[in-house]
Amino acid sequence: EVHIVESGGGLVQVGGSLRLSCLASGFTFDDYAIGWFRQAPGKEREGVSGISKSAGRMYYADYAKGRFTISIDNANNTVYLQMNNLNPEDTAVYYCAAHPGFERLVLGIYDYRGQGTQVTVSS
Repeated sequence: EVHIVESGGGLVQVGGSLRLSCLASGFTFDDYAIGWFRQAPGKEREGVSGISKSAGRMYYADYAKGRFTISIDNANNTVYLQMNNLNPEDTAVYYCAAHPGFERLVLGIYDYRGQGTQVTVSS
């Protein structure tokens, strides 16, 4: 059975940092690309970052480049999203999702998704 559990969200001030964790079970990162998405109140879901171990590829949304870093910890079956220099526009629920195909994941298509973790950036 597949499970995805996000953690690491919280309240942070402008310019602060958070590291989100995505703990996966029931599949391996050899077979699935993992991505982070976010959705703010009243806005559509948008992609943040994604990584594929098998394809050796990763992507970042323009607003995430230079501030966010995605990484894989295979030993703990966890994907991290390090977020630095946060601003109020980053306030959203952040979701971790998985799909066998990296390109599909970039398009926002996924097979599995977690419940999300709230990130709030106060000014």
